[in-house]
Amino acid sequence: RPAQQPDRERQAGRMRYLIARAINERAPAAAADFPLGIFAVNVAGALLLGLIATALLERASVSEPIRLALTVGLLGGFTTFSTLSFDSLALIDAGRWHIALLNLAASAAAGLAAVWLGQQLARL
Repeated sequence: RPAQQPDRERQAGRMRYLIARAINERAPAAAADFPLGIFAVNVAGALLLGLIATALLERASVSEPIRLALTVGLLGGFTTFSTLSFDSLALIDAGRWHIALLNLAASAAAGLAAVWLGQQLARL
């Protein structure tokens, strides 16, 4: 239901924060040099989006509001372009432009590959 949409987005944002923090805590050396937690969350979200959107569009008969609530609301709240951009700008400001470019390029490439993989899994 549309009235529940902000709650889904808030819950998804909280999941994003907790998962990213847990990843960064388990790999502190890597996270110190690269925004690993957000990268992992965004790639996982892209995989889930490819899987769920494809399954809902091609295999399941669900209403558009439900499909949008799951894809745009839940997964849109789970992944974050703004944090990717902010982290990349912080790296540039710190003089680590090469890591920022790696973050942007790797996020785009891995995200695209993850959506494709999700689609393929949904079509099995």
